[in-house]
Amino acid sequence: MFELPLQLIDDFLMNYHLGHVLLLLFIVAVGGGFAANRSVKVLGVQFSLFGLLFIITPSTTMPTTFLYLGIGLAVIGPVIAISADS
Repeated sequence: MFELPLQLIDDFLMNYHLGHVLLLLFIVAVGGGFAANRSVKVLGVQFSLFGLLFIITPSTTMPTTFLYLGIGLAVIGPVIAISADS
């Protein structure tokens, strides 16, 4: 069986941090939630929850730009959820 050397995997993963993982998870969750449900309220709730997740994640594991993204998502998420019709 072919096994990848751990140094190659480590060199690839060293360029990313928790902020990138959360951002990728956010994009996948929003895309999947909107494709499956097409509800704007669910989209607003997802924005709010991921905003809070970006805010409560320790700042030592990611740059502060993701904290600002979390603040923006936490503010805009409830606005989207409340203004939705369905």
